[in-house]
Amino acid sequence: PLWLKPLWLKPFWLKCAEGTPTQFAKSSLTRLLAVNLRASPHKMGTEAMFAVKGKDFVIIAADAMTSFSVMKLKDDYDKIWEVEGKLFAASGPSADASNFMEFIEKNINLHTLRTGLKLSTKASANYTRNELAQSLRKKGSYQTDLLIGGVDADGPKLYFMDYMGSSESVNKAAHGYGAMFTFGLMDRYWKPDMELEEAKDIIRKCIKELEVRFVVDLGKYICKVVTKDGVRLETL
Repeated sequence: PLWLKPLWLKPFWLKCAEGTPTQFAKSSLTRLLAVNLRASPHKMGTEAMFAVKGKDFVIIAADAMTSFSVMKLKDDYDKIWEVEGKLFAASGPSADASNFMEFIEKNINLHTLRTGLKLSTKASANYTRNELAQSLRKKGSYQTDLLIGGVDADGPKLYFMDYMGSSESVNKAAHGYGAMFTFGLMDRYWKPDMELEEAKDIIRKCIKELEVRFVVDLGKYICKVVTKDGVRLETL
């Protein structure tokens, strides 16, 4: 058929990337492929975030640096958001991370105002994951990776989430280039029912590893802990 002839000249993915209409574009999977090919590829940020789930708490630490190209812009930027007693650590381009987290924060607050009920950590993570997945199917996706921690009635919860909308409940997690150097440390030293000082020691080991092996000095870190009593800053 005539409508198939353009596909003989160029690969199908290239036709989608150029925005040339094809009959195959009626498929939702094909539309998602076309959108992702037009979008800029995700680049891992020159940053580090670590999270550990303990006996009755979740601790999250993140570097406080923002950069553009080879320039350091700030060294006191807080990447860990507090949303209704839960911690959301967002990495990626600062514009995307800030934009997305403001959107998530306001909508979770709106849900509480409408219903009088607070979302659990699992429900908050599922809502956040759904919004990331929906953004992939639009022209502009959020290039944001997240660590979400909270303490519910059934204990502490920690969720690892990436910009593609995948989510998993975990015991320890990391994002950014820092994750490349520290997952082995976390696997070695994490154990069930950890006390706070033990978890802080793991975070300190991760930071020390980056100072020794990573080419970029990420500067100072901001650390926060969430328990059943709320969120507080913690000194490492």
